[in-house]
Parts: sequence; C-alpha cells; structure tokens
Amino acid sequence: MNGLFERATQLGEYIIENKATVRATAKKFRISKSTVHKDVAERLKQIDPQLYGEVKQILDTNKKERHIRGGMATRRKYKQDG
Repeated sequence: MNGLFERATQLGEYIIENKATVRATAKKFRISKSTVHKDVAERLKQIDPQLYGEVKQILDTNKKERHIRGGMATRRKYKQDG
C-alpha cells in the first residue's frame, strides 16, 4: 500500500511542477488516465491534503481550458492539410 501513496505523491508533484494534464501525466508515468485520477483524487487527498489542493487547482484550470486546446489542435490539423 505504501507504494501507491508514494506514486500518488510523485504524480501530484509532477502535475504541479509541469502544470500537466491528467493525460500528459499518464503518458509520462506510463499508466492509465483513470489511475492518475484515482491516485490524485483519492489517495493524495488522504495522505497530503495541501498537495491535493494545489493539484486540484491545476486540474480544474486544465479542465476549464481543454476546449481551447482541442480547438487549437483541430486548427493545426486542418492547417497542415491545406
């Protein structure tokens, strides 16, 4: 069980340092997005509420901005084809 809490802390620190999305964090650590989410939303909240709060702020910001990133990706995709 200790390893899971250690991983949750590592994920949280990575998200904060890089302002990373759940998807980018999952890719970096080679785990699923749902594992990242479970680690930071449940385990991190139990073991380090302060770190959890910082991570939650970043993830909330990413969630608010994701439609913008998606639109930019679509624009790049069609700009390359033209």
